[in-house]
Amino acid sequence: MARVDGDGLIEAFLREPRRYTSHQVAEMAGVPVYRARRFWRALGFANVADDAVEFTDSDVEALKTMIGMVSSGLYDEEHVLLLARSLGRATARLAESQAELGVEELDQAGVPLADRPRAWRRRAGKVVPDLARLLVYAWQRQLAAAAGRIAEQDMSAVRLSVGFADLVAFTRLSRQITGSELARLIDRFEGRSADIVTSSGGRVVKTLGDSVLFVADKAHVAAEIALRLVEHPRSKGMPELRVGLATGPVTWRMGDVFGTTVNLASRLTALALPGTILAGPEMAEELEGDGAFRLREVNRLSVRGLGELAPFTVTRG
Repeated sequence: MARVDGDGLIEAFLREPRRYTSHQVAEMAGVPVYRARRFWRALGFANVADDAVEFTDSDVEALKTMIGMVSSGLYDEEHVLLLARSLGRATARLAESQAELGVEELDQAGVPLADRPRAWRRRAGKVVPDLARLLVYAWQRQLAAAAGRIAEQDMSAVRLSVGFADLVAFTRLSRQITGSELARLIDRFEGRSADIVTSSGGRVVKTLGDSVLFVADKAHVAAEIALRLVEHPRSKGMPELRVGLATGPVTWRMGDVFGTTVNLASRLTALALPGTILAGPEMAEELEGDGAFRLREVNRLSVRGLGELAPFTVTRG
């Protein structure tokens, strides 16, 4: 975090002055500086020079909080570092998206580049308190929902249905349209996908620009999500979707999912034709007999890393 803003922009968003060096912060928290830097890096920030005055009272309190979580026995240090990394990744993406939206607002308002720092400072004073409240609110709601789901589960091997939805020929399309058109397309795709997944009873694990990874507790829920994604009317310029589905054991780790089931869903997506849904054998077995869906076995396919298997197409019953 280099000290580059001569206009007080960083302080405007931090909402307090920078007054300490890294050694002073570590001393005030009662830990060696190398240990303080481990937590700092885990949150996603680069080390700063020893004599750089970059830290605030909130940095001191944050470090004391993380150290306190370890000394109280609530977590061991490695778990606190994992928590810090997950917070750092999530908030970094959140901050980038909010900053981009702020730039778009200034662009639309016609604010010249020379006037941006002053406009940003005014904006910080108005939006940071509201965003801070919304961030805490959304996090608490999400934590309550997650705790309710997993309180009695063995998270080392949860059985879930996993889906990958992928925009067809996205790479080629991205070379043919402008950056702003591409951004709007991705926004529409991510927004539409999130609405369909959550309203149908599934959960979005992550989006990767041209694809979305989702999970559901039941196979029929995942299949319904896939059908709604494929059937949703496409806006102008939106490519077709293809979806891969698989059911089986899944490993959760720091908000992400791993394992053979996830790999199978991803591989099936790459093999699916535009506008179609391919499901693995276990997924098809769970859907068999459900009149809401029609299953048709396709020729055996060689799935990279998983050998040969006979998947099924899924359509409405």
